[in-house]
Amino acid sequence: MSGLPRAGDLGLIGCHVCGMVCRDVPGHDVGCPRCGSALHNRKAASYTRCWALLIAAFFFYIPANVLPIMRTVSVGDVDDNTILSGVIELWVKGSPDLAVIVFTASIVVPVLKFFALGLLLISSQRGSGWARRQRAKLYRLVEFIGYWSMLDVFVVALLTALVQFGFFSQVEPLPGVVFFGLTVVITMLASMTFDPRLIWDGRDFDD
Repeated sequence: MSGLPRAGDLGLIGCHVCGMVCRDVPGHDVGCPRCGSALHNRKAASYTRCWALLIAAFFFYIPANVLPIMRTVSVGDVDDNTILSGVIELWVKGSPDLAVIVFTASIVVPVLKFFALGLLLISSQRGSGWARRQRAKLYRLVEFIGYWSMLDVFVVALLTALVQFGFFSQVEPLPGVVFFGLTVVITMLASMTFDPRLIWDGRDFDD
């Protein structure tokens, strides 16, 4: 694979918006002929921006798990649930399948995204040649599963909109769901900011 020519060697550059392969003209600001976006060999300040967003997401993730995300009021009984206590309550009340889904989407997926993006950043910045093909697949997986992390936010929104029975029952979103939503959005932005081409370049295009 190392003997194959690369796009840079052939004077080609890919548009990061529409994916069109264009001719690279060194020393000139070239725009994509299809969508008009500016062409860049690599995303500007990819490492710096991705690290900043990842750290910010981690700090938001702490109150997202500590603070309650939902309050249920039923016949005078007030119950505030965090993500983990909500998973436990679903399990105890006979919905283990739903509990597993919420636990996976709200706990497992965000933690794995932190580890995966951290691994990609550190290994790329160090110019590591270790498992480049697998790391590229890992990045695509992180992008694919990122949207499913919003499941907890959707559950709270649906319950708030649908489970309203006046005096007898009421569901209210609490601050924890806001922090969780911010965590999901920022981790998605972090994965979008990371340039997977840096996996193959090592230090050649470091910020």
